[in-house]
Amino acid sequence: MSSSVQLFRDQKYHELKGQCIQQRQLFEDPEFPASDGSLFYQSAPPKKVEWKRPKDLCEDPHMFVNGISSHDLHQGTLGNCWFVAACSCLALRKHLWQQVIPDFKEQEWDPKNPEKYAGIFRFRFWCFGEWTEVVVDDLLPTVDGKLIYCHSNVKNEFWSALLEKAYAKLAGSYEALDGGSAADAIVDFTGAVAESIDLVQGKYGEIISEQMKLFEDLMKVHRRGGLISCSIAASSGRASEVETEMGLVVGHAYSVTAIRKLRLGERLVFSFKAEKLFMIRLRNPWGKKEWNGAWSDNSEEWKKVSNSERKSLGLTLENDGEFWMTFEDWCKNFTDVDICRIVNTSYFSIHKTWEKKMMTGAWTKDPEPLLNRSGGCFDNRETFLQNPQYIFDVKKTEDKVLVSLQQEDRRKYKKEGKGDSIPIGFEIFKVEDNRSYRLHKLTVQERVATSQYINTRTVFLKRILQQGRYILIPTTYHPGIITDFILRLFTDVPSKLRELKADKPQMTCWSLLCGYPRKVIQIKIHSAEGLQKQDRSGGADPYVLIKCENQTVRSPVQHDTTSPVFNTQVIFYKKNIDSPVIIQVWNSNILCDQFLGQAVLAPSPSDPREQQTLQLRGRGGQDAAEVPGHITIKVCSSDDLAEL
Repeated sequence: MSSSVQLFRDQKYHELKGQCIQQRQLFEDPEFPASDGSLFYQSAPPKKVEWKRPKDLCEDPHMFVNGISSHDLHQGTLGNCWFVAACSCLALRKHLWQQVIPDFKEQEWDPKNPEKYAGIFRFRFWCFGEWTEVVVDDLLPTVDGKLIYCHSNVKNEFWSALLEKAYAKLAGSYEALDGGSAADAIVDFTGAVAESIDLVQGKYGEIISEQMKLFEDLMKVHRRGGLISCSIAASSGRASEVETEMGLVVGHAYSVTAIRKLRLGERLVFSFKAEKLFMIRLRNPWGKKEWNGAWSDNSEEWKKVSNSERKSLGLTLENDGEFWMTFEDWCKNFTDVDICRIVNTSYFSIHKTWEKKMMTGAWTKDPEPLLNRSGGCFDNRETFLQNPQYIFDVKKTEDKVLVSLQQEDRRKYKKEGKGDSIPIGFEIFKVEDNRSYRLHKLTVQERVATSQYINTRTVFLKRILQQGRYILIPTTYHPGIITDFILRLFTDVPSKLRELKADKPQMTCWSLLCGYPRKVIQIKIHSAEGLQKQDRSGGADPYVLIKCENQTVRSPVQHDTTSPVFNTQVIFYKKNIDSPVIIQVWNSNILCDQFLGQAVLAPSPSDPREQQTLQLRGRGGQDAAEVPGHITIKVCSSDDLAEL
């Protein structure tokens, strides 16, 4: 975890605790007082709420009783099952909850030294790219002497109620936590990368191959410390909080506590006669109400499983809200799953590690098109490129890329009626290999990926990209919307992600001496055919060099072909409009590369913008002798340096 931690409302825990101990009084938080304003912003609770300290609710209060567990939590009257599901997931991972509850032993009640207790606690949340410490007092909302919100099933354990209070303070009030997403809470607890999957839309209940891929993916995420939750969406036929005939609750977040392959059958000496079952274990935040279908706690199916296997699965037959089901049944009964990946960026790990780049940005409005940064989605063709633009490189032949776009948490605006997330998404384009200025017009660039556009806090995309340079454009769905965002990119090798800010080359003192570009030219080398055969098998290993003035760009090598598809793009800013562009085709050899031919693009006032095929020639100008092969290209040029 990063050593720099931001202090919420600039409250210093140790300083405040020291003052309280010195003055022999318990802390009362002026920033989140024990009043109705901290509870709600529009709907008052049905009964009068009294704020009580743990010592007024039980005799021997503790932060934890017998450690921390996903069974510690019960929801209470607030509609925040998603928060409780996220806490259940968090409780499964010691290294993660210790990040959220720092120095938990120091924060624990000490019955031997009661004078050291000051009624103050601190928790840390990952807020918009930074760890933020939130301080709270221990005054908790009660009705008739009982906690009304999140509480433990053990009367004298208070970690979940205090954590919820700190999270409510961050959101502005307890009511602001009513209705939310388990994925958002898990991201706030861990800094994980969240992905939401619609099981119905993806037809995971019907297509077995997709089901198996998802099972393997979820098993890998769970094994590597990720956190998963799921729910059944309310619809016109199914109201929220209603129980289905299979015992599942609609509109309710469940945490996934285990994913296993279970073998049934007999182990023989030389063979293994067994049925392999794909199983998933869930927990209901209510601590009761369970699935009653196949493999539910008291079902016949468990009789096929040996006692030792049951023990290793941790099977309990109480109505404790935790239950197993087959993965197929899970896919058919649930509609949505939130996957939170803890992306491994450590260099000292046996598992795959990722290179991470994070950028903080904003969509901002300006009447001047070149300065506007809120152009809306791709459908808004006139303004789409007026969004922030980020460039990155894929250095390997191909690389798996993870992208996470997260908007600011809008819960704090619920009081003003603006608490809903804005629909956001992003586009990725393969661009010229040497581009270093903003993109102003889509001509030869290739649109390679589009995220979904959705009004969730985070949008995620996983994609395999070919070697080359890319521009990533995060957008709001509608133009003219102003808000902040963070963009995270994970690749196998460093991507050099950076924002493109300049529209064209800068005019400097050197420009007066050395000249300033007068024309921009954009070229896409599509393919070549009919090249001279270079080896015994009748193939070649060609690549292209594109030269203009004193710049050269080289494409990747295409192996064992005389008809290569290059799909290489370049852009040049020419100081001398009469400078030619030379496209050379070479064959890659171990000792010395071999020249196969070239095409010279003579300067012309207006280049034909459609695709053209040129004959390859020997070295020299356009009149040099023809050599075997043709090259197919597309050229665009402009005297306005900020047009392309």
